[in-house]
Amino acid sequence: MWMKLNRVGIFLCLLACLGSASAETMYKYRVQLTDKKKTTYSLAHPEDFLSARALARRAHQGLAVDSTDLPVCQAYIDRLKEQGGQYVLSSKWNNTVLMEVPDESVALRYLDNPFVRSVKKVWTSPDSIPPRVAHRKDLVKNQWKKQDDYYGMASSQIKIHNGDSLHLAGFKGQGMQIAVIDAGFFNVDAMKIFRKTSILGTHDFVNPHSDIYGEHNHGMKVFSCMAADVPHVMVGTAPEASYWLLRSEDNDTEQPVEEDYWAAAVEFADSVGVDIVNTSLGYYSFDDPVDNYTYRELDGRTSLMASSASYAAKKGLLVVCSAGNSGMDTWKKITPPADADGILTIGAIDNMGVNAPFSSIGDTADGRIKPDVMAVGVHSAVVGVDGGTSFANGTSFASPTFCGLVACLWQACPWLTVPQLIEIVHKASDRSTYPDNIYGYGVTDMWKAYQMGLKLKTDGNGK
Repeated sequence: MWMKLNRVGIFLCLLACLGSASAETMYKYRVQLTDKKKTTYSLAHPEDFLSARALARRAHQGLAVDSTDLPVCQAYIDRLKEQGGQYVLSSKWNNTVLMEVPDESVALRYLDNPFVRSVKKVWTSPDSIPPRVAHRKDLVKNQWKKQDDYYGMASSQIKIHNGDSLHLAGFKGQGMQIAVIDAGFFNVDAMKIFRKTSILGTHDFVNPHSDIYGEHNHGMKVFSCMAADVPHVMVGTAPEASYWLLRSEDNDTEQPVEEDYWAAAVEFADSVGVDIVNTSLGYYSFDDPVDNYTYRELDGRTSLMASSASYAAKKGLLVVCSAGNSGMDTWKKITPPADADGILTIGAIDNMGVNAPFSSIGDTADGRIKPDVMAVGVHSAVVGVDGGTSFANGTSFASPTFCGLVACLWQACPWLTVPQLIEIVHKASDRSTYPDNIYGYGVTDMWKAYQMGLKLKTDGNGK
């Protein structure tokens, strides 16, 4: 189950009843600005808007702070608020502001400003919102059966990449920070399988006042592929990494505003100094078909999410993204932001290395190989809603499985830049000499990648 997310059911009893009578209809508009001329920030003092860890990550990779890093001009935001509407969030990389308004006339007034290039409606409030699960923690039983293998249920999805060799060498993600941008992390705070996991913080960009642990379970399952840490029950691919849990997916509707939420989330991840972002989200179709993407728009620039993911790569973040589950649909193709440049897009295979028929295919509209590589997404071991082990299908789970492994690789080879990491992953994969639009470069041998990373340092080409 990969989250496109096309109305994936909330889960359990959520669909049993709908919310109470709807309030007045509201709208959210993406306001594209022209410049940052009135900024109060300076590139001479990046510590005012980026953490020390974020600056260190860039300096380590030889990346300069530039004008795209400057926050959106507060003076412009204040003017939009004066004209009506409520400020929701902004994207400094894309220089956009998201405003909530009661009607279209307010948004049209924004166009009178010389600093506004365009406005686009990206959200209409739904008639009702399903209630969340009451007494959610009562669902958690924390019961499981032990296996002979150290990795428990996750053994095959790690060993197919020789990831256990990295772990045995002492690389389990310690010191690495991973942001998981998803749809909610249902009951993570009540599950013993995560009791040793380092969670640095959470943030909900859909509803800042929500209980992020009371939202959808998809993010919890994605997170478990990396972070679960109970030997002989389930051990993830990066059990010693530290995590930020960020929500950008609004499962109650399917509207373009979710790209704005995601853009804000990835910029937040950058600003706090995260090393790697995993996202098992993607969008090509929406509630209003007029918003749908087309094949020719899979260019890494058209969608706001792909644009933001490409920006993240330029800031020294490694973005790992699920390819999508449309391989058997009429769409078939990867789904934005999987088309972004400079990221790792992950397709799904079974534990024998055979591609899943649902796994979305490439290439991008501008001819880049996608997916990049493959990981297990058929009968993937995940944590269930009761806190025990379970299984699920989808590139949603192939992505974090690989994300955790590449975090361990980067821990082992900290001199690598993001482009070097991606190049090594490609070269260490079993189809590196003949990549295609189904498997990409194939299945990566992480120990081989590690040896390549060591050689790069020895040759003097590493940072």
